[in-house]
Amino acid sequence: MSAAVGYVRLKLFARYAELVGQDELQLSVPLPSTVAEIVRHARAEIPGAGAIPERPLVAVNLRHVALDARVADGDEVAFLPPLAGG
Repeated sequence: MSAAVGYVRLKLFARYAELVGQDELQLSVPLPSTVAEIVRHARAEIPGAGAIPERPLVAVNLRHVALDARVADGDEVAFLPPLAGG
């Protein structure tokens, strides 16, 4: 039996959007998945995303989450680069 496939809306901000050349895209992912698996999948499949850290700050549906958080079909997953104050 094959794993279910779902889709997440991946949002990229600041430097991460520059690396990939877009700030939002739809990503096909196996379900169930964790945030860490989404990060690995994105880094491997999206041109330019390999430069995104293996452990970026991530929000799912506008809430900061740990890398072991579960992701459901249709979720919004945002990769947030570190912020510098000034």
